[in-house]
Amino acid sequence: MTAKPVKHREEHVLILTDGKGRREIQLKDETYFLGRGGQCNIVLQSQFVSRHHATLIKRKEEERQYYRIIDGDSQGKTSVNGLLINGKKIRFHDLRNGDKVIFGPQVEAVYEYREYDLFPTIPPDDPYDITLIDPGMLDAEEDY
Repeated sequence: MTAKPVKHREEHVLILTDGKGRREIQLKDETYFLGRGGQCNIVLQSQFVSRHHATLIKRKEEERQYYRIIDGDSQGKTSVNGLLINGKKIRFHDLRNGDKVIFGPQVEAVYEYREYDLFPTIPPDDPYDITLIDPGMLDAEEDY
């Protein structure tokens, strides 16, 4: 039997809080449009955000992937309120784990970069599987 390799996983997650509540969005696509407009991939529920408030673009640098957030749309039109990232008004920013983005009153997102390993499990029909039972798990009153 050959050992299965450990699988390394990376996730990019946007934890969004708006008029709809709190939700986690796994980022996998190359581009996302954020705003209150119906054509956006990620719709922000608030009258205080622009129809097309921001754009997320996946970038790659050497072996590392990350997302860049840009105020406004891909044609250069900025949002009305702009973006506040970690307390500073910024036109664009390469997101790092823990970055807080404020789109407007009561509309914010926290970016999380999650990295973990998945270890293979032994299939249930493994002929070498030995299940050990702790004697303390057995009920003393039962007859066997």
